[in-house]
Amino acid sequence: MKLVYIAGPYRATTRWEEEQNCRRAEEAGHEVVELGAYPVIPHANTRPYFGDAQPSDFWLEGTLELMRRCDAVVLLPGWENSQGACAESDEAISVGIPIFPSMSELKSWFKREMERP
Repeated sequence: MKLVYIAGPYRATTRWEEEQNCRRAEEAGHEVVELGAYPVIPHANTRPYFGDAQPSDFWLEGTLELMRRCDAVVLLPGWENSQGACAESDEAISVGIPIFPSMSELKSWFKREMERP
């Protein structure tokens, strides 16, 4: 089974905006499930009710470790304005994990991967 990491903005000015970022990541995760892959949605692990339990560096390092174990990364709109998503993109490049700037590109890659013997 392929693991697909969802990278996108989490932090925002208000808790409500953070919640909206989490929901967008979950929606992307649903699309990944429909492909037949397993979504790794860091937003779901770091939602506001967990976020205050440890400092930001703890969460950023933990989500990078999750991403390193994945087969692909899909970038959500606005990722380039997110410190965490930028770090995830850089790390994915560094360790050779394919990155997809859109869900349609991820879908094309996944289809090719599933057709491989």
